[in-house]
Order: sequence, then C-alpha cells, then structure tokens
Amino acid sequence: MIERITCNADLEEGMAALAAIHPHWQDIVERTGLPPLRLREGGFPGLAAIIVSQQLSVASARAVWTRFESVFQPLTPERLLAATDDDMRLSGLSRPKQRTLLALAAALTEERFAFEMLEGATPEQVHALMTAITGIGPWTADVYLLFCLGHRDGFAAGDLAIQEAARHAFGLGERPKPAELAAMAEAWRPWRGVAARLLWAYYAVLKRREGINA
Repeated sequence: MIERITCNADLEEGMAALAAIHPHWQDIVERTGLPPLRLREGGFPGLAAIIVSQQLSVASARAVWTRFESVFQPLTPERLLAATDDDMRLSGLSRPKQRTLLALAAALTEERFAFEMLEGATPEQVHALMTAITGIGPWTADVYLLFCLGHRDGFAAGDLAIQEAARHAFGLGERPKPAELAAMAEAWRPWRGVAARLLWAYYAVLKRREGINA
C-alpha cells in the first residue's frame, strides 16, 4: 500500500520532516506557507486531462478541455477509439495529443495497461508502466503520480518551475538538470511529494515578487 498525501495534516507532517533535513526547507516554508494539495480525479479522465493541458496556460487548458469533453461523451477509451476525423477536429487537440490519447485508449482496451496496476507501485514502477505508452513522458507520469495518486514520494525533476525554484532556494549556480535534481531529491525521501508542492509554491512566490522566468 502506498503512502498518500490526502489532507493538509499530511502536508504539515512532510514540511516538518523536510525542515529537519535541511535548514533551507524552513526558509522555503516561511515564504510559501502551506502549499495547495492540488489533488485531482484519476483514471482515464484524469490522465486525459493532464495530457490535454500539457504546454498550455491554465486558461487555454481549461478551454480546450471543455471543448474536448463536449465532443467525447461519455469520456471512455472506447468512445475515443471510435472518434471520427470530425470529432478530432472539433476537439481542438493537436495531432501529438490525439496520438497520445489514442495510444492510451488502445493500451487500456487491449489490457496492456490498467490504472489498477499503479496502486501500490513505487514511483519508479509508475514511471515505467506509464511511459511505456507512446507519447506519455516522465512529466505526465509525475503529475499523475503526485496529484491523481497523491503519492507521498512522487516528484517531478523534469519540471522547469521546480528546477528554477530549487536553484534559488538552494543557492545553485545554474538551474539543475533533471538527473541532478533527482539526485538532490533522494535526500528528501519519503516526502518528495511535499517537496515538489513546496517548490512549485516557492516558484510562484519568486515569480510574483522578483519577476523571474523559467
């Protein structure tokens, strides 16, 4: 059974644990306060929403998702696989996102992948299972791991905002590469899921106060 982040008490426990690991975490906590839980629906609709929103602003992602949902009712793998060219055109999705969603739908209907496989899996196992599907990369797997599964030890070393926040917070000379940040984050286990939320919140503080760009 995986350890999950389900409430603010879990966040507070993780924040205290991180502050005990490194004094920089205490500085981060003082600037961010309690970060958002950001938990969201899982399963096919949840992962589809993550895929649709990739590389879009919040407003654009919301508009495209609303349009996509209006076309695909009910939102199931079977409905997506039965899509016509007109359906795809009306959905507003880019070709790469269409291909990714169709690959996911096929993997589910052919039983090569099931969301139940992720229950109880380690972050590394979740990555391996999800990225085996064409078009799903590490960032998508990380976001699902963190916010749909609520995994306590999920992380997103490839996220630019997290990298930039870590650079500022830990006084690094340059933005860490994913492998470098992942190595740093080993010290934050088993609370990397809280570390990720804090770094996202810290990035928001930096962007608002100092005008940084990722």
